[in-house]
Amino acid sequence: MNIRSLTRGDGVVIGAAVVLFIASFLDLSGYECPSGVDCSGYSANAWDSLSVLMGIYLAGIIGAALLIVSRAMPGRKVVGFELGQFGAAFTVYSLWTMFWTIIDAGDAGAGLILGLLATLALAGGAVATPLVPALKAPLMGAPRPAQAVQPAYGSQPGQGYGYPGAQQQFGTQPGQQQPEHQAAPQASQGGGAPAGDFTPFWFAVPVARPLYGEDGAPNPIAELAPGTWYLAVEQRGPGLVAQTQDGRRGVLQDTTGIQRG
Repeated sequence: MNIRSLTRGDGVVIGAAVVLFIASFLDLSGYECPSGVDCSGYSANAWDSLSVLMGIYLAGIIGAALLIVSRAMPGRKVVGFELGQFGAAFTVYSLWTMFWTIIDAGDAGAGLILGLLATLALAGGAVATPLVPALKAPLMGAPRPAQAVQPAYGSQPGQGYGYPGAQQQFGTQPGQQQPEHQAAPQASQGGGAPAGDFTPFWFAVPVARPLYGEDGAPNPIAELAPGTWYLAVEQRGPGLVAQTQDGRRGVLQDTTGIQRG
């Protein structure tokens, strides 16, 4: 999984899951044992109670894992529900159970208190990420394309489409000089290329976006991740036909805010 596809909300979810895991090893009760008395039952942590461990701590951690896995496999469903929906439900259930457990506890220990804070952050991050623009922003921004020191393969500056860091004419081979009539775009036929021409270019998306099949299927075939450069090979209405690094082609329907290379 490309780490640049993670959002700030995903970062909150991951951090809260780590805190919840740590809290599972802390005491559930804050009862202070008198000297000379066996208080082993009061110093138990979540791992000493299967119902508490599975219903609160592991439920929240599993929910966080499902949310992150859904980023790597967008559109993947289980019994009709997406993995991200399952993950969000697990985190809310973990918070709900923790809330009533800590109310019922006579003297909550560090494991319950820290667990409550972690489940609050976990459920909040899972539910609010699709709704809050600040949480939908990428966790790590896309790197700026490197500037070319000199034109590649002998092409003239400013010609062709540019992969970040190179000015290469589309379709040329290394060491092959471009024909003069291609370097000057049809000056004798109206002073420019026809309006319907499309020049391939490299681009990056600001946030993770689904790539749909060219056959119009409703389920995405891939997810374009921020920080990775993709090749736009064709204009398809308001969208672009993009090609991934492994050669798959699909339609990017949402092209707002893309960064051209």
